[in-house]
Amino acid sequence: MAISFDKALGIHEQALNVRTRRAEVLANNIANADTPGFRARDIDFKAVLKQAKSMEDSLEVVTTHDAHMAIKTPAEGALLYRQPLQPSIDGNTVDTQTEIVQYSKNALDFQASFEFLNSRLKGIVSAIKGE
Repeated sequence: MAISFDKALGIHEQALNVRTRRAEVLANNIANADTPGFRARDIDFKAVLKQAKSMEDSLEVVTTHDAHMAIKTPAEGALLYRQPLQPSIDGNTVDTQTEIVQYSKNALDFQASFEFLNSRLKGIVSAIKGE
């Protein structure tokens, strides 16, 4: 009997991918804090996981030709603009303190998801070994 890692790991692998993408977006916001006209962005994590879960429950689409269109991943459609608390005169909407707090929270959430996924994998390994 084959082990289905998709079923065993559940949505946690996708959660790590979304958290990684969100870290990139937040780091980009911080890096562009002094760029005139830059608009801060963020990913709605709950919406992305909800969409990923619904995609997981639906049938998988298989492309049979290189000219077929690719399907967007959930994280691509959930990139939103952040509403500034106090916009600057130059049009930049990045609030550095907010971005740093969000980045730190995302890093902690990533670590928690990673630890959970790691414990799942250890459980699978111990089941395989018969421990």
